[in-house]
Amino acid sequence: MSLNHDIVGVDSEPAERTWTETDVLLYALAVGAGQEDPLAELEFTTENSAGVRLQVLPTFGNLIGGRGKNRSLGDFDMASLVHAEQAFTLHRPLPAAGTSRSVSRVTGIYDKGSAALVVTEATITDAATGEPLVTTRGSAFIRGEGGFGGSRGPAQDWEMPTGKPDEQVTYRTRADQALLYRLTGDRNPLHSDPKFAARGGFSRPILHGMCTYGYTGRALLHAVCGSDPARFKAMEGRFTRPVIPGDQLTIDIWSGGSSDGNTAYFRTASNGVPVLDKGRLTFTS
Repeated sequence: MSLNHDIVGVDSEPAERTWTETDVLLYALAVGAGQEDPLAELEFTTENSAGVRLQVLPTFGNLIGGRGKNRSLGDFDMASLVHAEQAFTLHRPLPAAGTSRSVSRVTGIYDKGSAALVVTEATITDAATGEPLVTTRGSAFIRGEGGFGGSRGPAQDWEMPTGKPDEQVTYRTRADQALLYRLTGDRNPLHSDPKFAARGGFSRPILHGMCTYGYTGRALLHAVCGSDPARFKAMEGRFTRPVIPGDQLTIDIWSGGSSDGNTAYFRTASNGVPVLDKGRLTFTS
């Protein structure tokens, strides 16, 4: 088994993806919107409430890219792959329905010793107009594929904020959260099949990292951006521990200092242990 290092820097063929209001509504429910109070987030969970306009949760932008067809990352056990980091930048608020055109590329494969870190980026535009929608960046650890003598990759410029968080938001995930979230498109059996999860070293299926990311994005949207998606510009974070469906998530948020402008920092923990760390939000006032 080995990774295909020749694909680094090679653009995929353009791929399109269409989404509808139903996809937007399902995603909102899958990341907990309306879970504690069904009437609290109707602008994200309904399309026909009187006086309420359907809006799209910003983190949905990570789902609207298509999949390039001309790339192969190599031959390896998918059970050895775990999501490491995710970042995205919104170029405008997302429409409730549309078609995107995306081009993705592997920007680096780094040697972490026992694992390889594969970093990818995608540029996503409106298929009809060419207008930029989202830029995403993600990385994945692939256990057993390191040790090839490559660079370890760049260091991240994130420091833990000092003092108590300015905001703290707590959500409880559902026991069947992963079964709901997988309907948004990620059918990786790591999140549903006990035997597959055991191959990855887990005692039971774990929650999708991007579901935890979506819960965290909701907390940031409401606590920092006044529930206005137009103010939410960019988000990044590093996955550090798995979450089990049914676990509680606590999101600590620190407002940026005067030198940071419209930047906030965050950390999401489950059972007192960080699960999404080194978080940064960029927003407008």
